[in-house]
Amino acid sequence: MDILLWHEILEPYELAVKELQVKFRHLIKEHHGKGLYSPIESVSGRVKSVSSILEKMQRKGIVPEEMEEQVEDIAGIRIICQFVEDIEKVADLIQKRSDIEIKSEKDYIRHMKDSGYRSYHLIVYYTVETMNGPKRIQVEIQIRTMAMDFWASLEHQLRYKSDVEIPEHVSDDLKKCADVIAETDQEMQRIAKELKVL
Repeated sequence: MDILLWHEILEPYELAVKELQVKFRHLIKEHHGKGLYSPIESVSGRVKSVSSILEKMQRKGIVPEEMEEQVEDIAGIRIICQFVEDIEKVADLIQKRSDIEIKSEKDYIRHMKDSGYRSYHLIVYYTVETMNGPKRIQVEIQIRTMAMDFWASLEHQLRYKSDVEIPEHVSDDLKKCADVIAETDQEMQRIAKELKVL
């Protein structure tokens, strides 16, 4: 595919990411405007690079005609929460929205990955209006605490951006770090409840 075709394919995904970031940030503003605690701390988003899309297609044996259906995370939104229990509140807020349809959910908090990775993932459908009419876009929404995000970002950097094969003992060390961070998350939530912040 040439660069112009890629631009045409990815433009609606960029629009979806921009719109959803605005909508989730508005939720934060609404909570604060009413003097309420916001379960959303911050929101970021991205559209997968062409090289990342192609790498995933090659790895999973996805043909170009099925790319938009099979590559579910071309558009990505990350919602950061302060506390673990906020994650469920945010997932509920998303499920109740009329402009978002849930396709699937993966709870890597209750069922963490072997690596120690914890996060809550939703694949959703979101419709954008384009020059050619409405387009239904798949978006991956990741919901996690600041602590989970800290670990996931560093682990990704170490595991996937390094040219070195990760030895088993280092994987074990990363998993231990994830467990310590999860314990810290729970302790911070307990303190917040004791101080009636939540």
